[in-house]
Amino acid sequence: MATRLTLICHARTVAQKLGRFAQDEPIEMDWQSSAGSLSGHFKLSAQLLSAPETRAQQTGLLFASELDIVPALRDCDFGRWQGQRIDDLQAQEPEALNAWLTDSMSAPHGGESIADVCARVSAWLDTLRTPGHIIAITHPFIIRAAIVHALQCPMTAFNAIDIEPLSMTELRYNGRWRLRMERAANTKPL
Repeated sequence: MATRLTLICHARTVAQKLGRFAQDEPIEMDWQSSAGSLSGHFKLSAQLLSAPETRAQQTGLLFASELDIVPALRDCDFGRWQGQRIDDLQAQEPEALNAWLTDSMSAPHGGESIADVCARVSAWLDTLRTPGHIIAITHPFIIRAAIVHALQCPMTAFNAIDIEPLSMTELRYNGRWRLRMERAANTKPL
């Protein structure tokens, strides 16, 4: 039996809506009235993990009332850019922003580089060798890093991957990681 890892991106935040680097902000939706609303989406035997940030934990509570917090699933440390608008940085620090977007080793904001995030996520994925289903509520950067690792892509592919709020990405491990795309619900194979 393979390890099945479903990565779920947290629900949308105001920072995402405004084009800002993330902070530890809540999700935009009324998660308290929606708590448990997605609980029937997965079998009860799945292990539910969450990044430590508020937005990931609130999203996780849409699926279950109990979450295991995993520090390796935390978002990228954006250093002094945390909470800053990307458009403002483009105007104020265009060279630094461009370096960060084009060089995976660059961290002009004083936080983590893309290479750092990819190494952290790769190390975490290497610990997941137990058969069963794991659901992890996390962030776009972490999901992108997991895809790059699974597909053994160069880190230059990192910025070519878009992850939407509440999207699901499935990886399977059976000797090596594979990206698994599922057909839409309620459709028959062609």
